[in-house]
Amino acid sequence: MSLFSLVTRASFLVQVVMMILLSASVLSWIVIVLKYKVLKLAREEAMRFEDQFWSGINLSDLYQQVKRKATERRGIAKIFESGFAEFIRTHKNKTNPEMMLAGVQRSMKVAVAREEDYLDSHLSLLATIGSISPYIGLFGTVWGIMRSFIALGAVEHASLAMVAPGIAEALIATAMGLFAAIPAVIAYNRYAERVDRLSSTYENFAEEFATILQRQSNMADEKA
Repeated sequence: MSLFSLVTRASFLVQVVMMILLSASVLSWIVIVLKYKVLKLAREEAMRFEDQFWSGINLSDLYQQVKRKATERRGIAKIFESGFAEFIRTHKNKTNPEMMLAGVQRSMKVAVAREEDYLDSHLSLLATIGSISPYIGLFGTVWGIMRSFIALGAVEHASLAMVAPGIAEALIATAMGLFAAIPAVIAYNRYAERVDRLSSTYENFAEEFATILQRQSNMADEKA
């Protein structure tokens, strides 16, 4: 009884279950690889931008550098761009510092929410695959074992050799369910933790940047 022969000899419903689990496993690994690249790039860009931001560079020069980027701006760079653009707009309109700060905070809050949604995308798919795959595999196992016992009841002289292949076929569905679920659950837990850390980094930066802009606005008003 080879693994291939057990799969090919399984009932049609069990084979459908196996195909579903195989597709779910392939899909989860695609998401795992792509999400790993996205989160790694987001973390590296956040560290790089924070180093540049706190290096003492002029904020106007940094804003122009961010705007000149040909690629789509994401992460802290996008939050910075949204906040500073709102600061420039309100400063030109000579808005009072309280309203200016409120506008900057709202603008960056929206940007943070969008970046968090981007980081969270497709994580729910991993959670779904990790939670339902064992049950799908269990369904295939129950169906296969049920067929084996039904066939066993139709003969007069039953033996273990008669039901062993059917039970083995059914248990493959459970194994495939676990094979699909375990990597998805591990990846989801690790990626959810990384997303939480990046979200905290974004929110902390937005608060610190808003404070810096408020301080600069107050200094400019005092000089005026």
